[in-house]
Amino acid sequence: MNKPLTRREREIMDILYRLGRATAHDVLENLADPPSYSAVRALLRLLEERSHVKHVQDGARYVYLPAVARGDARKRALAHVVSTFFGGSVEQAVMTLVESSKAKLSAEELDRLALVVERAKREGR
Repeated sequence: MNKPLTRREREIMDILYRLGRATAHDVLENLADPPSYSAVRALLRLLEERSHVKHVQDGARYVYLPAVARGDARKRALAHVVSTFFGGSVEQAVMTLVESSKAKLSAEELDRLALVVERAKREGR
């Protein structure tokens, strides 16, 4: 799963995570500005070849579902971003996120972030 997903592939993955499982037709119905049905099937096959989705057979149709839990996918994607854009520096990535956030972080959010930092210190991470 090294190759980053395209915009359309991310859109399909979002649909699958939201619905839990879906046919190619379900995906097509949920896409903004959808391509052809055959294009959706081709994208689902590609995502399956790259181990992002898997399918189960339901009669004559394939039902697709994410192969990786959303939390795990988020961690992998974020690790890729940190590595690619921040030279592996978690500090720089977090500072950029906090400083460039359009919405002001609430006191509760800042407290939760502080707890995560404290826990990381205790655990030597």
